[in-house]
Amino acid sequence: MRTPKVTLDQWRAFHAVIDCGGFAKAALQLNRSQSSVSHSVNKLQNQLGIKLLHIEGRKSVLSEAGKILLQRSRQLIDDACAIELQANHLEQGWEAEIRLAVEAAYPTHQLMSALKLFKPLSNKTRIRLQEVVLSGAEDILREAKADLLISPFVPKGFLGEKLTQVNFVAVAHPEHALFKLNREITTDDLKRETHVIVSDSGSKGIDAGWVSDSQRWSVNNMDSAKKIISNGLGYGWLLEEEIESSINNKKLKYLPLNEGQKHTSILYLIYANLNQAGPATKQLAEILKQVSQ
Repeated sequence: MRTPKVTLDQWRAFHAVIDCGGFAKAALQLNRSQSSVSHSVNKLQNQLGIKLLHIEGRKSVLSEAGKILLQRSRQLIDDACAIELQANHLEQGWEAEIRLAVEAAYPTHQLMSALKLFKPLSNKTRIRLQEVVLSGAEDILREAKADLLISPFVPKGFLGEKLTQVNFVAVAHPEHALFKLNREITTDDLKRETHVIVSDSGSKGIDAGWVSDSQRWSVNNMDSAKKIISNGLGYGWLLEEEIESSINNKKLKYLPLNEGQKHTSILYLIYANLNQAGPATKQLAEILKQVSQ
């Protein structure tokens, strides 16, 4: 493994000379002697075998090579500081990673809003995001593959807090055969057409909401279901707040069902183990609750 020839201290001295415009001011900023700063920068150039700056009058000016290495070396210092900060957070119990499992029906804009609020507070904590459907949430918890979960069910042995309520509405493409009936649509009418569903990602294979087994197309996520339905290949129940633009653009149209045109689901926020949850996980949970409210 290669060992760096130069030290972070030498790069700091180089940055100070450039930022301050000369060795004398850099020495004052670093609280060092001018000869010490000059020695660090000269040693840096000698070890690299390249000229990073030259003197014009009383000012230190970057060479072309210096301009390139200045930005790279600033990132080097930033990375070193970030490592030290993360080590400090880990010492305080701030976890390195949060495993977040989210039900496919959770509105995308709420999730993105929460992650945007969390990012500047994250202290470099990584997010491992998983999408689950129906009983897939329980499997994730049982297998200890998530720290925090958004689910339409609270599995036995866990506690959940109501996070938000989502509404599903029956839709199809405006040119779909169901609209050509020119009347209220019945369950028998639906059974003759292709029903697009998001399949359960869990081992239980929950089949709630299927109108007809023989006329069913299954997909893995809400976005795929929306694309298929928008292209006239079937009908289905989609998240009401995420299809507004498609309704306005006439890519989708509400189905005039005589019953079941809308249905509601409550989503819960669940800790895998609240007692073991770190400060980052708790922070993200509070932001998710704040955004959903």
